[in-house]
Amino acid sequence: MLAQRAFQTTLRRVAAQPLSRAVVPAASFSQQRRLAATQNIPATATENELLVQQRLRRPVSPHISIYKAQITWYASGLNRITGVALAGSFYLYGLAYLVAPLTGWHIESMTLATAFAAWPAFAKVGVKFLAAWPFTYHAVNGLRHLSWDFAVGMKNKTVIQTGWVMVGTSFLGACYLAF
Repeated sequence: MLAQRAFQTTLRRVAAQPLSRAVVPAASFSQQRRLAATQNIPATATENELLVQQRLRRPVSPHISIYKAQITWYASGLNRITGVALAGSFYLYGLAYLVAPLTGWHIESMTLATAFAAWPAFAKVGVKFLAAWPFTYHAVNGLRHLSWDFAVGMKNKTVIQTGWVMVGTSFLGACYLAF
């Protein structure tokens, strides 16, 4: 890093000098410096009052509360949330599986399948839907983002339409996996 910076500085020095001096070693040149003013200039009372009045008349910058919520906002936020939920649950289960022999937990596949089979049907479907929906949502939205990487469907109308199609597809996919 230091060698690169020294090389860049030398190139700048050589480039800044007239052509006749370019044959002289770069170390003999002085570096151009621009000094910044560091002096504090106190304002008078009338200047402060003028500044306060100007600040009161300035327009307020746009804030999130004045915009109409769009499907793209929700889709982007939910894509991040489902990604974190999927990755987090994967890592938590993996860590629990590694610690299970030390703590006496029984979270091997056979034990979990036996316990899950004893649940009522509505609980099974609900848990399967809760597990399947983030997966299908994140997968379908990932395909949507992949199409954007190839510049397909980048018009505003298409983005909104694919957002709603993605929501419906992920819901139907989760229902299919749950039932």
